[in-house]
Amino acid sequence: MTKKIIAFTYLLLQSSFLMANNSQGIDAKIDHFFKKYTEDFVGSIFYSIPLANSKVPLIVVILILGALFFTLYNKFANVRLLGVAINTVRGKYDHIDSHKKVTTLEGDTTTNEENIFESPKGEMVGEVTHFQALTAALSATVGLGNIAGVAVAIAIGGPGATFWMILAGFLGMSSKLVEATLGVKYREVDSKGRIYGGPMYYLKKGLAEKNAPILGKILAFLFAVMVIGGSFGGGNMFQANQAAAQAKVLFGIENGWVFGIIMAVLVGIVIIGGIKRIGKVAEKIVPFMGIIYVGAGLLILIMNFNILPQAIAKVFTGVFSPEAALGGIIGVMIQGFKRAAFSNEAGVGSASIAHAAVKTRFPASEGIVASIGPFVDTVIICTMSALVIIVVNIKENLFSYGKVDGSSVILNATGEKIGGVDLTSLAFESAIPYFSYILTVAVILFAFSTMLSWSYYGLQGWKYLFGKSKIADYAYKFIFLLFIIVGSSASLGSVIDFSDAMIFAMVFPNLIGLFILAPKVKIEIQKYLKAIGHTE
Repeated sequence: MTKKIIAFTYLLLQSSFLMANNSQGIDAKIDHFFKKYTEDFVGSIFYSIPLANSKVPLIVVILILGALFFTLYNKFANVRLLGVAINTVRGKYDHIDSHKKVTTLEGDTTTNEENIFESPKGEMVGEVTHFQALTAALSATVGLGNIAGVAVAIAIGGPGATFWMILAGFLGMSSKLVEATLGVKYREVDSKGRIYGGPMYYLKKGLAEKNAPILGKILAFLFAVMVIGGSFGGGNMFQANQAAAQAKVLFGIENGWVFGIIMAVLVGIVIIGGIKRIGKVAEKIVPFMGIIYVGAGLLILIMNFNILPQAIAKVFTGVFSPEAALGGIIGVMIQGFKRAAFSNEAGVGSASIAHAAVKTRFPASEGIVASIGPFVDTVIICTMSALVIIVVNIKENLFSYGKVDGSSVILNATGEKIGGVDLTSLAFESAIPYFSYILTVAVILFAFSTMLSWSYYGLQGWKYLFGKSKIADYAYKFIFLLFIIVGSSASLGSVIDFSDAMIFAMVFPNLIGLFILAPKVKIEIQKYLKAIGHTE
């Protein structure tokens, strides 16, 4: 392992020195190329339809309607099985995985081989625990969207956007349940116990069972291509770019490529070890980040307890009487739904890749666990950010709702332009002196953990297309690490726009598969609940 890390580091240093001498020229050329040839694609993915006096991205409508369908179809399993999800993460039901046969449905004795695609020997396989799989998936979604995106949504849509954000978070839990269940059910396991799963596999195998093998192969191919592109851009370069900007403020690192090399080496040390090491790192980083961020938010709310009722009142009155006149109720709803959809990625399918590696015999056990993801990401962390901003704004009058310049630049009380992360930082620091430094560290950790998970997502797509050899494995990881340096040292706006579009383009093939395979998920839920003796 040490030799591999040294070799990767040497190649990265050689490549980065070459890029450092020509970074500006390369930056401009790549940006121009992508803008010229991908502008139409990006525009089509984020195409907006008029609704009332506002415009809503069509992709957000599709995600929300899909989540609503799965919520109703599975009879609000996202809410009624939340207790089961927490107990499963705690390991309360791990004992059922130790038996070769478990009686589940009436007259049905489910074996390991019958329940999911498993080891030929019949033993339970998997690489990570329920908790590690959950934190690995969370590390890909909990990040800058929770810090910067929420601030923008509240600034544009007013406090009422918080309500719709919470509602969309609850609905997104249903989409995660369905896709993670399928991710485990149709996963593949090699002779060494390594797991390969995600939409590529349930689209191909699941649709073949539905007598649509050609459609399944086409959708699986499209998803694999898009997840690779998304991993290099939104899951890598954007994260590295924002982390480098924060490192410049905190550590005074002027050259982005220097920070990029440091970050690439640290990421490389983890991802060379595969999902097991990613899971071990994620289970430590994600709770740590959550405790720091949510803890600081709770402290601010406690310090301003007398203002909190007023802030909560603004949330509910803002739902129907918005302070920001942006399409009235519809405009506020759009901002809340948009932030939730872009934050938790429910319906995108990416998280099912991490959840597929779990140790279990029952696909629905991990599907139910996965539903916790949007709850933590959106209902808890995003709501915390929103309430802190609303409370501090009541107290300090930092900005006026609805006064924005463009789609992501907020105007403060004096008309000066500030970004979303700057507004969040300002809100926290006004209550906790020097918190901006802690937030900077949090941003870097968020970026780091996001890159870990997305490296695994992209690798699974890469192996699906190019095979599961060591050469394919190392080729992808080297390219991924190289893109960290590129993202840290350049401002490739068009590249990142294209990559973000590829992430959300994954929604189309994924949701088609989820709708067709939804009945299988319902059966798997019944099997698991019967196995653990859960009655309602």
